Amino acid sequence: MACFRSLFLILIAAVCSFQANSQLSPDYYSSTCPQALSIVKAEVAAAIKNETRVGASLLRLHFHDCFVNGCDGSLLLDDNSTFIGEKTAVPNNNSARGFNVVDNIKARLEKACPRVVSCADILAIAARDSVVQLGGPSWKVLLGRRDSTTASRSAANTSIPQPTFNLSALISSFSAQGLSIKDLVILSGSHTIGLARCTSFRSHIYNDSDIDPSFANSLRQICPKSGSDNVLAPLDRQTPTRFDSLYYENLLDKKGLLHSDQELFNGNSSTVDLVKRYAANTKLFFKEFAKSMIKMGKIKPLTGNAGEIRINCRKAN
Repeated sequence: MACFRSLFLILIAAVCSFQANSQLSPDYYSSTCPQALSIVKAEVAAAIKNETRVGASLLRLHFHDCFVNGCDGSLLLDDNSTFIGEKTAVPNNNSARGFNVVDNIKARLEKACPRVVSCADILAIAARDSVVQLGGPSWKVLLGRRDSTTASRSAANTSIPQPTFNLSALISSFSAQGLSIKDLVILSGSHTIGLARCTSFRSHIYNDSDIDPSFANSLRQICPKSGSDNVLAPLDRQTPTRFDSLYYENLLDKKGLLHSDQELFNGNSSTVDLVKRYAANTKLFFKEFAKSMIKMGKIKPLTGNAGEIRINCRKAN
């Protein structure tokens, strides 16, 4: 009886997940806010023109949002009297950025279509547009997510993978979100753009053996054993502002910036083979990246009457 009850609960959860995802559609705003996609695209392009780095920041916001109780815009909420938000969680504190760009997008959307486009969907669209703007692939973003009314710093601290994770911890972290080892390797490819702080790669350049000695030495010149925590280095040393597949080539050469990056090419055949495959075939990487981004964007969305459409992405209505 207990076994039957467990199976029943699993089936119910699966049905609920399917129903939520089935309500997402690339045409969700086609009649209620037909200019939504063009507004986001224009704002993202302007932001990247002003500061190229923000493209990687916007992509990261979507990733960090989805990994904490689903793609619900919770990351964007400021602290209030009822909860401590996710912005000050360890993976985000002094690190997550691009919130002002989201504010600008939301302000324009509220003028064009008041209380229609969710903050969660803004993050999903802006992530895609950032990738495209920096030379990467495009995909049809599924839309129709609603916004959470709360956030959780503790959930962010436990759910977002850390740069110090080994491969088994990375696999577990992604698996908890319904993402496969293949998704892990593909989505890690987003580190083809952007920068990381010294505090994120310090242990890798001083303590690890799976790193090119000259590469480690060059990084030690800017990142001492203590201090200079906020000094930045490119995640992809070759083309840090262009979305391509050179991230994987770096791993082959033991020049991954983060411990978690290099773990993908450190003896496990399931990930090593994928790294080699994407290093050799940019077209394949782009195709698979688009698929995995769509899959990640479907993690536990709020749909129907759940959640709300925030007027201001920083606070619940």
